[in-house]
Amino acid sequence: MNAVLAILAGTVALTLGSSSPLRAHEIPADAVVRAYLQVDDDELTLLARVPLESMRDVKFPLRGPGFLDLASIDKALQDAAIIWIANQIELYEGERRLEKYELKVARVALPSDRSFSSYTSALASITGPALPEATELMWNQALLDVMLVYPIDSPNADFSVRPRFERLGIRTTTVLRFITNKGVERPYEFVGDPGLLRLDPRWHHAFFRFIVLGFEHILDGFDHLLFILCLIIPLRHIRPLVVIVTSFTLAHSITLLSSAFGFVPTVSWFPPLIETLIAASIVYMALENIVAGDLRRRWMIAFAFGLVHGFGFAFALSQTLQFAGSHLVTSLLAFNLGVEFGQLFVIVLVVPVVNLLFRYVMPERLGIIILSALLAHTGWHWMSERAGKLVSYSFQWPDFAMAPLALAFRWLMFLLVIATALWLMMRWNRRMLGVSPGPQSLVD
Repeated sequence: MNAVLAILAGTVALTLGSSSPLRAHEIPADAVVRAYLQVDDDELTLLARVPLESMRDVKFPLRGPGFLDLASIDKALQDAAIIWIANQIELYEGERRLEKYELKVARVALPSDRSFSSYTSALASITGPALPEATELMWNQALLDVMLVYPIDSPNADFSVRPRFERLGIRTTTVLRFITNKGVERPYEFVGDPGLLRLDPRWHHAFFRFIVLGFEHILDGFDHLLFILCLIIPLRHIRPLVVIVTSFTLAHSITLLSSAFGFVPTVSWFPPLIETLIAASIVYMALENIVAGDLRRRWMIAFAFGLVHGFGFAFALSQTLQFAGSHLVTSLLAFNLGVEFGQLFVIVLVVPVVNLLFRYVMPERLGIIILSALLAHTGWHWMSERAGKLVSYSFQWPDFAMAPLALAFRWLMFLLVIATALWLMMRWNRRMLGVSPGPQSLVD
């Protein structure tokens, strides 16, 4: 009985304690972190602003109905700044991690404060007078402003950062601005943990990062994978596959590069239109497999749909190109190379399995029909769903602000590139498929 009473007393105590003004907080649904990194001669300054309600393991003194007790909050703010900011961010000078820092300021700001619109105003706000102690500010509406200073060896070094702020909210958006010692500002915006972010990447850093991104994207993009499967199923031979995959890659490279340089409509309905056409490409290719269409012209169809898929790649890459630094073209080529590696990886895995399936499980023609029907069914559902979203948009043609002559010249160049690529593919296709009458199977 005594043990039971002790457990009940403990439960009541915990319950009362959890309802006290000093309780910990639940994780917020959305958290926005605004930060500046300024390089000076011998130090690196970090200014950060985060929602106070994200500091879940820190108990802030309250008064009244939930106002922050600003007269006795300094120690709690310093603990929050160290636990949730200083300990969560990794800064590197070259390959050396900057582990020594000085916490200059940790103070509360009003939710209406707009000082973090620039580095100068943010610095003036953080180093200026604090809020009056009589300010009535609810704890879940306040902002925490932090200033950290890291000693560095050289202002011309290569700096990188890994801001591990993803635990501040269910969805954490970080807006980071890096300012070099020469005053050049580079903005970044990302959700969650972006990994190691090189603030001024060399060409090889951007190259390898975007190769990995391209490889991962083709493996995560199920609609692109299904389209590749539609290409593979009836053509499991080396030379036709090389021609078709190269045609698809060349086409999506054209539209990807064009999109990266701004040659893409900015209207709201264009991305859902592309997504609908990508799903339609799966349906079309699967139906062509079922009716046994002319496979000799498949590389042309792959080229046409590759132009559409290139816009899809561009939409996926739009938020990531900020990590390319000044190496935009290098990053785009690396991304394309990663996509190509991903496609080859899928082909090497799938073709032998499909060949073995048709050899030992079911006749080839029946297998092509069954697999293509499954792909067409999936593509049809995606197409219907995306088309339903597409029709909800208000269709308006983009407002072409540039001069008509310049616009016509850009379109002419775009069409000329496509025509040149088609001509090169036609010549290469004849040469590849004309070497020997019977292409060699990948399994054989």
